[in-house]
Amino acid sequence: MDMRRLVGRNALHFRRLRGLTQEQLSEKTGLTQQYLSGLEQGRRNPTVVTLYDLAQALGVSPADLITPRN
Repeated sequence: MDMRRLVGRNALHFRRLRGLTQEQLSEKTGLTQQYLSGLEQGRRNPTVVTLYDLAQALGVSPADLITPRN
């Protein structure tokens, strides 16, 4: 599986699980809503720092964002 898609799907899953909009997550992470949209669609290649910041805002570990889900 493409890592960009995997990260995007996991980010979307955890964002929805937390009941957050992209705008709310944007405020928590400092990332733009447009960046988050591209990330969730698998079009962005996040850095390790971005993965860490996103994981912190979602209350998960960075590994949760790169682990395949069934």
